[in-house]
Amino acid sequence: MATAADHGLKTIVWQRIKDTLIADCRKSEVWKILILDHFTTRLLSSCCKMSDLMSEGITIVEDLHKNREPVPEMKAIYFMRPTAMCIDAFINDFKPKPKYKAAYVFFTDFCPDDLFDKMKKSCAKHIKVCKEINISFLPLEAQVFSCDNAEAFKSIYTPNSQDRDQTLETIADQIVTLCATLDEYPGVRFKKDLNLNYGKKLAELVDNKLARHYELDDNSKKKGKTQAQLLIVDRALDPVSPILHELTYQAMAFDLIPIKDNAYEYKLKDGSKKEALLTEEDELWVKLRHMHIAEVAGQIPKLVKEISASRGEKKQSDEKISIGGLSQLMKKMPAFRKQVTQKTVHISLAEDLMSHYQKNVEKLCKAEQDLAVGADAEGQKVKDPMRTLLPVLLHPHDTTDKIRAVLLYIFSLNGTTAENLNKLIQHVKIEDERGYILNWEHLGVPILSTPSMFSFRKQSRRDRSDEETYKVSRWTPIIKDVMEDAVENKLEVKDWPYQSECPSAWNGSRAVSARQKHKGSSPDDLRSGSRLILFVLGGVTYSEMRCAYEVTHANKSCEVIIGSTHILTPRSLLEDIYKLGKQPMESFTIEEDKP
Repeated sequence: MATAADHGLKTIVWQRIKDTLIADCRKSEVWKILILDHFTTRLLSSCCKMSDLMSEGITIVEDLHKNREPVPEMKAIYFMRPTAMCIDAFINDFKPKPKYKAAYVFFTDFCPDDLFDKMKKSCAKHIKVCKEINISFLPLEAQVFSCDNAEAFKSIYTPNSQDRDQTLETIADQIVTLCATLDEYPGVRFKKDLNLNYGKKLAELVDNKLARHYELDDNSKKKGKTQAQLLIVDRALDPVSPILHELTYQAMAFDLIPIKDNAYEYKLKDGSKKEALLTEEDELWVKLRHMHIAEVAGQIPKLVKEISASRGEKKQSDEKISIGGLSQLMKKMPAFRKQVTQKTVHISLAEDLMSHYQKNVEKLCKAEQDLAVGADAEGQKVKDPMRTLLPVLLHPHDTTDKIRAVLLYIFSLNGTTAENLNKLIQHVKIEDERGYILNWEHLGVPILSTPSMFSFRKQSRRDRSDEETYKVSRWTPIIKDVMEDAVENKLEVKDWPYQSECPSAWNGSRAVSARQKHKGSSPDDLRSGSRLILFVLGGVTYSEMRCAYEVTHANKSCEVIIGSTHILTPRSLLEDIYKLGKQPMESFTIEEDKP
């Protein structure tokens, strides 16, 4: 059975928490209370279970911001963000009368001097330990992290945003804590953008903060660059991938099924409903999540057969059971039930997805793929994208699906005329909600074609004509090209400037396998080679997350880790885009092209 976060990045984070927060408290034999804020609750939930905490001497987990009964005989561990709200809540626990015997305080990252002084002035005699442990990101998967900040999208891309600079500062701090957790001091590069320079700005901030962090390292000596590279890209690099109907299992599930906080609700045979968590604790989910739905559907008969067979075996064992074998059977029962439950969940989810596909998605996929790729399944170039789009507009698809198709049409042309855009908006009946389309301009994605269109150059793509694909899944996210080019040292310096010097392995033409062994901070090194870390400003898609695993698998000596401000689904991105212009009719008055 897998213990706490037996999965890559999660393992490293959990180990770091044990080595700092828990190790400092372990010196005392007394059972303790753990008090968390909203973010640290999510952080710990992502990398450990309650049983893991109990084995470390923590008996109760409480919410910092809720009323709690005093337990004056117990010591409390506070794990929280260094914010004014958290500091005030902490002070209230010890004024006028202390709720706990003593406090061990651990901040996710650097605590500003004014807040630290305020806390010290009010509660110094109650604080036994006060440390910053440098983990202000969420390890969502083995190779995926998040800043857990969906609001950053609005702060960064809203025109004349008042808090853009502060948001970029915060994100940079979070990226630095990721690098520190991995014990990496990477060279930093960014995607050059002629329209917006948010990626460049973030790269500058991260590089400066990394330099300061490693100058002030506990070891009192300056750390040199490690065999790692950090690439910072903006969401505008690839507007297509978040909009397409992706047909791999995980991406498709989060696009088509209402899944919140990884919880999938499904029906049992008796009509009752049950909830299952789609996380890395579910081994079958990990096995299936990056498969194409056609392959997952092919697994279903096998899973049904296995459930039937295992139930038959259980029935036989029930009939033949001996007293001696009873204890062995009881030990196996939880694992048996877990396996049957997992299979039942994925039979239900796969059937749900196939139902959506056959009812609606299948009709959209051919047009979407032709528009995205610029050619049909036979390789013939799409000469008239409007002919490809028209069947989608004429079919009674829901409005969101039509908006997605219209956007793919516009992206394929690098922008369209005002007259054409007005007709499309009227056809989809979104005259009062045109921000769904027009607000992409705030990301630097061309929607209206202008004489200066030469400034927006389409990304050149890798040749994948030899790769086997499904006709309805021919598109490859641009980020995969970037990952592969980076691993092979093929990124053009004019497109990907160096913010700081990269280690020699990332500069020359040496193959990845020639890189030196990296000393990681985890108990066992995940990879024998280097790390490529990608950060996508403005949200990352499930299809892009999948690419990190695929490139790592293909290049065993380089581990790819991908992260972002938050995880996107097509619908969540469209809503975020729409909210960027709360006055879309005023912000964008489309004038008809003059003859």
